[in-house]
Amino acid sequence: MEKKYDYKKAQELCRAKWLSEKTYQTNANAALLYAIDTPPPTVSGTLHIGHVFSYTQTDIIARHKRMEGRAVFYPFGFDDNGLPTERYVEKKCNVRAHEMKRGAFIDLCLTESAKAADTFKDLWQNLGISAEWEHTYSTISVDARRISQQSFLELYAKDLVYRRYEPALYCTACRTSVAQAELDDAQLPAFFTTISFTADNGNQLDISTTRPELLPACVALLFHPNDTRYTHLYKTYATAPLFGSKVPILSDEKVDPEKGTGLVMVCTFGDTTDIEWYKKHNLPYIQAIGLDGKMTVQAKQFAALSVNAARTKILETLEQEHLIKQQRSLVHNVGVHERCKTPVEYMLLAQWFVRILPFKKDFIAIANTIDWKPAFMKSRYVDWVEHLQWDWCISRQRMYGIPFPVWHCADCNTVLPATMEQLPVDPQEMAAPAVCTECKGTNIVPDQDVMDTWNTSSLTPYLVHDLYNKIYSPISKEKFIPMALRPQAHDIIRTWAFDTIVKSLFHEQKAPWQAIVISGHVLSEKNEKISKSKGNETKKPEALLEEFCADAIRYWTASGSLGHDVAFSVDQIKQGNRLVTKLWNAFLFAYPHVQEVKLKEKPVHLGIINEWLLHELTLTEKAYHQALNVYEFGAALQAVEQFFWSLYCDNYIELVKHSLFNPDQYDQSFVQGTRWTLYAAGLRLLQLYAPYIPFVTEAIFQELYAKQMPHASVHQTQFATIQTPYVFEKSAKQTGYIMDVATSIRKLKTGQQLSLKTALVTLTIQSERTDVLDTCLQESLVLKGVTQAIELCFKKGTVLEDTQNCIYQDQDGQWHAIVYVRP
Repeated sequence: MEKKYDYKKAQELCRAKWLSEKTYQTNANAALLYAIDTPPPTVSGTLHIGHVFSYTQTDIIARHKRMEGRAVFYPFGFDDNGLPTERYVEKKCNVRAHEMKRGAFIDLCLTESAKAADTFKDLWQNLGISAEWEHTYSTISVDARRISQQSFLELYAKDLVYRRYEPALYCTACRTSVAQAELDDAQLPAFFTTISFTADNGNQLDISTTRPELLPACVALLFHPNDTRYTHLYKTYATAPLFGSKVPILSDEKVDPEKGTGLVMVCTFGDTTDIEWYKKHNLPYIQAIGLDGKMTVQAKQFAALSVNAARTKILETLEQEHLIKQQRSLVHNVGVHERCKTPVEYMLLAQWFVRILPFKKDFIAIANTIDWKPAFMKSRYVDWVEHLQWDWCISRQRMYGIPFPVWHCADCNTVLPATMEQLPVDPQEMAAPAVCTECKGTNIVPDQDVMDTWNTSSLTPYLVHDLYNKIYSPISKEKFIPMALRPQAHDIIRTWAFDTIVKSLFHEQKAPWQAIVISGHVLSEKNEKISKSKGNETKKPEALLEEFCADAIRYWTASGSLGHDVAFSVDQIKQGNRLVTKLWNAFLFAYPHVQEVKLKEKPVHLGIINEWLLHELTLTEKAYHQALNVYEFGAALQAVEQFFWSLYCDNYIELVKHSLFNPDQYDQSFVQGTRWTLYAAGLRLLQLYAPYIPFVTEAIFQELYAKQMPHASVHQTQFATIQTPYVFEKSAKQTGYIMDVATSIRKLKTGQQLSLKTALVTLTIQSERTDVLDTCLQESLVLKGVTQAIELCFKKGTVLEDTQNCIYQDQDGQWHAIVYVRP
């Protein structure tokens, strides 16, 4: 065994071994399948430390369950379709999708996303993620397209999917519609401006707005029916400033008479209230903002200006014509696209929707059958569901994604779906049906949109089931779903968690998983979520892996509490480095003393100190498993840390060290018991650390244990066959007396700035309890070895509360000590 642990060499050897020997292949013969719905990372650039944090926590669960004997199916996928990948490819290759031929751009996306996925895969393997890397899935693969289109057609047949010309949330920067779940809130500055319309009678009518650029799209003015200031104007008309359009003046109970002037303009569309009024009052639609984010011809002299430029110019013109009555600055909440932070608009488009609003109670009911960890995260899900205002828009006006498997009759608008046998299909590349099934017309056109990427990601249980059946003996969806676990971050509860529950309810009428584990975010130095879009990470994972061993980085990921955000901590990673070094050194110490030990040949007599260690180790193992079975990574690790650093290194090794180096001075049964305990407890300790720090534990296992074990890797061992429970309460109590004496002498010598190897001519141990003195007498050789005492003296007598231990020199300069033991 090398004196110094070479982590780079060990990581390379372990990674090669695990891949070549398929160490983490699902054991299909195990009693119970444990399938993990692993989040497929978005292929849109590079990974950051936040990914390392959450994915390592999932890996800890997978490794623990595998060593518990479960048939862990831990697949890995790559979310490489849709808008995020398009944006990544456009930026990397300096191209614009709408300026390229569709087929050429799709080919470019496929090529670049495959390269990025390989980079991701390499990083995950370097971090020790124990997925089945021989078998991965892609959300743009042939199988993914087939499964996504099949789901769509099934829901369409059930009338759970519909197409309608509806106002839709639209990002003019990304040039696509977006779902409600893809919005973020942003606090943006604006002017609240009061401007004048002209009534039919020539009077000025003042309204207040933050969006004067929508004046060309104004289609009505509204007031509250009880607002006597305006009731006489009901069903008359007003003329819009600058644009001269005449709009009706109507009443509506939703108008707040206390806000602004009590008179509001309805535009198509400024917000959801505009949409509501547009439908309720049967108002016309005027599109003042184009899909490219520029003003249309409806804006007259302001056409072709961007929204912000038009807003500024219109305010200047209103000011010049003395049509501004009042203006004040404010900061208000604006919905922005989470991807690019552009304020979203509302456009009237033909869109596909999943019908979710009638099923809110069902979505909450099914969530109640899932074990949420931490439990409070379920309230975020419930709050999201209860406040849903839109059906789920799944149409995207992009090139790269999964097409809708339908054509449309241009004459009668009939939808003509593909057959299940044809899937997957691209209607733009495949011959259309010859005639419409309704009107028998031949003017058939393909659907031009692609599916929202979340529409495919919501089907990961089905993608994973399909992957499992290609590798192992096929099992039905009914047996595979619900899967055991969904791990994910809290910011995508409203998207990935919710969307997957929707699909599982509609397809299977049950929850997609038994449990969902929600991780927190990693925070930057400014206390912000670390993300690719913000570029606010201190160090990239690749740089960290150059500076620290992978195990140290993994150690840091277990430091946070489940569901809570955690600050990135180099100090915690350095502590992980210290652990790796200490663990290696502890086994390096044991190595020469356990070469001849056979695990199966447990000595009959172990002695109270060895029994104490096994007793404490059993208690540690119990606390460890209790914590990990509720996904409390930090609590489980803390239990092992307390045992390793305090009980094992600081106490046990110090107590038995003298007997290992001077075996001839001790009873041979005690020496043999110590060597066996050192060896057996070491293996159990490696097992407990293995899910957290897999590389160093594997390296030590190969050095000390592999030849005796039926398993080629420590990660294939099982807790049940190695962690035999031991209960030695009496020995634990007795060893406590021994440790009291040893600890007291250590403190006394340290207080006098003496070496711990300083000899004591006499060590007097006083207690009022006979059993304490008997135990110390029985273990006198151990006490002499650990305290360097030449002679032990035992004295029975009362020990007062304030009596202090002491160490002193005689006239010859020899040291003596007195220790009082209080049981």
